[in-house]
Order: sequence, then structure tokens, then C-alpha cells
Amino acid sequence: MVTGAAGAQTKSKKSPRCYNVEVQRPKQIKDQHKIAGTAIGAVAGGLLGNQVGGGNGKKLATAAGAVGGAFAGRKIQENQQNKTETVIERRCD
Repeated sequence: MVTGAAGAQTKSKKSPRCYNVEVQRPKQIKDQHKIAGTAIGAVAGGLLGNQVGGGNGKKLATAAGAVGGAFAGRKIQENQQNKTETVIERRCD
């Protein structure tokens, strides 16, 4: 506050300085437990495994394909969720 000659107080006006800043932040996770990737991978792996062999070997290949597909689908979804996004924020001093 500045006191004038007549004793009145006046406020000093300072206009804010605003600018844009690029900020990186993690993407919002919608499926924390990675259920969708696991399920889709298991189905795809099971279908591929079912194309191999015959008899008991076909059943084993289907089960192994489902397990491997579930693991792969979970890892793929995990990699997608760990990405960041860049947003622009307006900041003022």
C-alpha cells in the first residue's frame, strides 16, 4: 500500500503475467486390473492353440495358448496404460 499526500491509501496495480506450459502426466487408467487385456489375450491364444494338434494334444495346446495369450494381453495393456499424455496448462503469476 502506498500513502498519498492527502493521507489516502492507494493500491498498486500489477497485471498478472499469463503463459502456457506443456505438462506431461500419466494417462488416466480405466482398467486398473487389466481384465480386458487378459480376457482378450486368453480368448485369442485359446483360439490359436485350438488350431494345433489333435486329441489330447489339441486340448493341451488350447490351454497353453489361453494362458500364454492371457499373459501377453495383460502385458500389452500394461504397456499402453503406462504412457503419458502432454497437456497445455494456462498459468498466471
